[in-house]
Amino acid sequence: MPEAHRCRSCGSTHSLPVIDLGLQPLANNLLHPEDLCQLEPRFPVGVFVCGDCWLMQITNTVPPIDLFGEYLYFSSFSDAMLRHARAAVEKHIAEKNLGKESFVVEIASNDGYMLKNFVEASVPCLGIEPAANIAKVARKIGVETHCAFFGKETARELREQRGLADLILGNNVFAHAPDTNDFVAGVAELLKPDGWVVFEFPYGVEMIGKVEFDTIYHEHVYYFTLTPLIPLFARHGMDVFHVERVPIHGGSLRLYACRKGGETIRATVRETLDAEAQQGVSSAAYYQRFSDEAARVRADLIAFFDEQKKAGKRVAAYGASAKGSTLLNYVGDAAKTLEFIADRSTYKHGLLSPGLHVPIVTAEELADRRPDYAVLLVWNFAEEVMAQQREFRAKGGQFVIPLPQLTVA
Repeated sequence: MPEAHRCRSCGSTHSLPVIDLGLQPLANNLLHPEDLCQLEPRFPVGVFVCGDCWLMQITNTVPPIDLFGEYLYFSSFSDAMLRHARAAVEKHIAEKNLGKESFVVEIASNDGYMLKNFVEASVPCLGIEPAANIAKVARKIGVETHCAFFGKETARELREQRGLADLILGNNVFAHAPDTNDFVAGVAELLKPDGWVVFEFPYGVEMIGKVEFDTIYHEHVYYFTLTPLIPLFARHGMDVFHVERVPIHGGSLRLYACRKGGETIRATVRETLDAEAQQGVSSAAYYQRFSDEAARVRADLIAFFDEQKKAGKRVAAYGASAKGSTLLNYVGDAAKTLEFIADRSTYKHGLLSPGLHVPIVTAEELADRRPDYAVLLVWNFAEEVMAQQREFRAKGGQFVIPLPQLTVA
């Protein structure tokens, strides 16, 4: 009998297992070589779905301070993210008619990659970022940043100090907050009566359909579909009034919410809920195939690594990402054949990947060292990476895209 887990949203103990990825190191815990003298902690990584509200969520959490106190993911190192952020800001300013009298708050504002566009447009804004090292970088480029974790208490403090927000943004943070009710309650506390909340997050339907199990790691507490979010927001006096599908991160959902009755609920909400119902999001069978498909991806990668080792081929990887850590540690010892992981972020060079301790080097070394293959661990930015790595490919190197089917490009 599977262990029963309590849903962090509705409180139900009617839980159904989705996938178990075993013991995994913290996916963004890159190591210094001198760290190898200490035992690297590992924690269970599994996902269950609530059989009542159908919210997918991780089985075991790690304290947020262990995950985000010092962080090495800087959004500005991705050209695609910068373009996406600028386009989103332009859209928000136009749709909400934001100007010098407005106030925008972004939760988990990272290095200011998005808010700097509001600064340039003279729209007052504030970032909330728990990682002190990243908040410092944001401030250096002129983005006012408050260093804290977001919840109802932080929202009350900001409401007293700064007033209410016309627009509250949260890109790839909603899934990170263990107490999702406290998070949404904080948003309701800080929002103007006619304000909007806009959250973006990887879409659970895409994750299941495209076997994107590598997006599962300790930071991602939730894997959202729209179905469970309607009652979650309603619980805190809010309506979800519009949703959009956006291609970033392998397929994301952009969700718009407001105070109850503040906006007419658009057809996109009902259309998305109906599509989810047709696919079976509210049924156990929908989730049962996911684990089998992930096991197939792992078996294909193990066979690939073994085949190249026997053939004397050299294999590296590109992208020292959190999703890459999940994938490689799920594959296990076979992935130790990797010579190195190339990455564009200067903050990661000279460090070692979690668990397998593969050296992380500059992006330029991929073409300089010329392995036969590079496993693309950041497949969600495949087009961008391949354009940047034209020299590697011109010298005969090939990229391996690991999922949903192993392909060589």
